[in-house]
Amino acid sequence: MAKAIILDRDGVLNEDKGYVHKVEDFRLYPGVVEGLKLLKGRYLFFIITNQSGIGKGYYTEEDFHNFNNHLVSELGRHGIKIERTYYCPHRQEDGCDCRKPSLKYAAKIASEYGVELEKSWVVGDHPSDIEMGKKAGCKTAYVLTGHGAKHYGELEARGLVPSIVAADFLSIAKRIAREP
Repeated sequence: MAKAIILDRDGVLNEDKGYVHKVEDFRLYPGVVEGLKLLKGRYLFFIITNQSGIGKGYYTEEDFHNFNNHLVSELGRHGIKIERTYYCPHRQEDGCDCRKPSLKYAAKIASEYGVELEKSWVVGDHPSDIEMGKKAGCKTAYVLTGHGAKHYGELEARGLVPSIVAADFLSIAKRIAREP
């Protein structure tokens, strides 16, 4: 069985300036490539991202795909493969079955790629990322970039205790890399 790192996108891998969707606004956080390289070969990489800006009409699915393809291509240039990106285009109030903390996409990763969720990690900057990871049986890492610092207090209020809390993705990757 494979192990995975399930990543939120905006605020974890790339800067999140609010509904980021324009390729010209793409900025990878420092240390992301280095961190992913530390974990490469031991884990498969996936992205699960809520993209309510589509449902709100701020940008189109085509805009999302253009931005996401640019991100995946940029990581690929550094030898890092994102197996697949799963996204929810709905607004929170739509009550869909795919918006995090839903387990829909984590379950797909497990069934479609043979990933053992109990040996996998979810990395995010929102409480919903940690909640999804906990419900899926994954270990969880909360990063303080993006919206992480802003929403940190909500973790305790929601009874969510991540396995790791760190200032940036590279710090998280270094801690995960030390795991057996």
